Amino acid sequence: MIKHNRLDISNSELQSAVDDLKDRHFDEALPNMKAAIASWVEENRDEEVLSKRFERSMDRRKFLFGIGGTVLGGAALAACGSGAAASSTSTTVAATTSTTSAAQMQLSSDLKIAGVAASLENLGVYAYNAGITAAQAGKLGTVPPAVVTFAQTAMAQHKDHAAAWNAVLTGAGKPAITATDATLTPTVNSLFAKVTDVTGLANLALQIEDIAAATYLSAISQLYSDKAVAAAATIQPVEMQHAAILNYVLGQYPVPQAFATITNAAKG
Repeated sequence: MIKHNRLDISNSELQSAVDDLKDRHFDEALPNMKAAIASWVEENRDEEVLSKRFERSMDRRKFLFGIGGTVLGGAALAACGSGAAASSTSTTVAATTSTTSAAQMQLSSDLKIAGVAASLENLGVYAYNAGITAAQAGKLGTVPPAVVTFAQTAMAQHKDHAAAWNAVLTGAGKPAITATDATLTPTVNSLFAKVTDVTGLANLALQIEDIAAATYLSAISQLYSDKAVAAAATIQPVEMQHAAILNYVLGQYPVPQAFATITNAAKG
């Protein structure tokens, strides 16, 4: 993996990637997500189905919290070592976490997973909004225009995802989750306070996208309903697209295993 402490992509290259991200979202991901969510909402109107899921909920109700805490815990250490400086941007965006926790405690099984997913998407919106605010206020140094455009695009897509998860909840007669994840928000705030440039911001955004992608990947194997699996499967690739763009922005390109071992092979 090649790493540089600078942006490793031109403004025009990044803008092209953002344009492709938008096209894929509106042409493929968004319609497929809406169709999957609509099917899941319809299925959730069956009280017998919801009752069966409640019976199965006790052995899986904490898995997403565990994933989020573990992934971000490791990512936080990485951020402190690269791209995050000691001084603060002095940018704070208020986040309410108590509402999220209280609402999730009332949910079960697939709906509980939907609640956690909504809070993670809200966290993505929260973080990108904070980054955009800092960039526009001149607190991150020189920020290429396409970086802000990417952040605005990713934030809008996280809003779409949060709205989808909340449609599932409200369709089942549950309250929408409008707050950020209570477990992860303090750590994100702590890391964001150390960001002083666009590279540090990209590193933090990548961590959040990695958490979301890992969470959805795990959710696919944990969800009870096929309709719920389909919904998660339409969103997870979008988080991966965000992460892929951020990796290229940071110059973190995958290196084939054959290249990684060629030096040692020559010595042999």
